[in-house]
Amino acid sequence: MKQALRWVTAMICLLAMAGCDQQGRPIQEFGLEKLAKGVSSESDVRMAMGQPETVWEEDGGERTLEYPKGPMGARTWIFEIDKDGKLRDYRQALTEATFFKIKPGMSQDNVRRLLGKPRTVVQFKRKNEEVWDWRYLENGTTTRLFNVHFDITSGLVTQTSASDDASNG
Repeated sequence: MKQALRWVTAMICLLAMAGCDQQGRPIQEFGLEKLAKGVSSESDVRMAMGQPETVWEEDGGERTLEYPKGPMGARTWIFEIDKDGKLRDYRQALTEATFFKIKPGMSQDNVRRLLGKPRTVVQFKRKNEEVWDWRYLENGTTTRLFNVHFDITSGLVTQTSASDDASNG
């Protein structure tokens, strides 16, 4: 009996460790544990994460790679590649901290660069309004929708809001 209990305990520990990176932190997205800032190349990022949805060519030869995990996913990964082709930084874009950066008057391009590809885009022509939304995890557990409202004519942000995700049941 003790032998079986030890075996079960060992298996549980192995399974728990399989979901951690080299520093023992939980892996948020499989593939990330293979990447190191300042060391990994753009090719390493593509091998780990796949083909990006969007690649932005930045000033000075830098590039930004976007990996949305939607429409049902609640994460979008943004990778910054320096002029030498090395991974400078990466971040999960769909966080409340990033949402607070969205301000009235911002352009659609600026919003897209901060949050990545929206899950849906809906126009309300009578209101002269276009609304983009992204699924995200509130407090890391509950899926919600973050909405950015644009004036159709100017293409600028008028407001933001959050709403319940109907797929929660």
